[in-house]
Amino acid sequence: MIKPVIYCDFDGTITESDNIIAIMKQFAPEGWEFLKDQILTQQVSISEGVGKLFSLLPSNLKAEITDFAIKNAKIRTGFTEFVEFTRSEGIPFYIVSGGIDFFVYPILEDYGPFDGIFCNCSDFSGETIKILWPNECDSLCNNDCGCCKPSIIRKLNLFENSFNIVIGDSVTDLEAAKQADFVLARDLLLEKCTEWGISHQGFSTFYECIEIIKTRIEVNKLKC
Repeated sequence: MIKPVIYCDFDGTITESDNIIAIMKQFAPEGWEFLKDQILTQQVSISEGVGKLFSLLPSNLKAEITDFAIKNAKIRTGFTEFVEFTRSEGIPFYIVSGGIDFFVYPILEDYGPFDGIFCNCSDFSGETIKILWPNECDSLCNNDCGCCKPSIIRKLNLFENSFNIVIGDSVTDLEAAKQADFVLARDLLLEKCTEWGISHQGFSTFYECIEIIKTRIEVNKLKC
């Protein structure tokens, strides 16, 4: 039997807006908008761009930045029920995020446990914030992703008959979508899935995701 496995983005997907962008807007270090535009237009890699963004912020603002990120984040409607759905159906559910540990883990704390959380890490020991990359690209990816979602999918692809579902919204999800059997997409990712002919469906809330995945499960059962 085909087994669904979910790989879900965090910023702009689980949360309603991108937490890195929100932090940069709030603390507004000089030059951040130029770097942001370079990342979104893929003029620089995600790893290089995000690393440079956070290097603009002094480490002594750790408490203020962390507090802002946690209080500012708004969880997308239906996420609690979606987590419960995956548990009741026995569907492995991985969070794969280009976000940073100091806000990803506290924001998700009340919703877990998950089968795994993969994100970037932070070092506040220097004068400015340094981003660390524990989930770098494997030998099959040379995009300098930072948190390389396709590499994580390949590493976790434990089931020969797995049906990989990617949920996401932006530039950090583009390569992961190419590894998916089906994509639940928003914003830029929705545009690109349409352009590239990737099997997908759009969504606004996680209630929609539940119904879409239920339908996909039934379709795959009929195929079996």
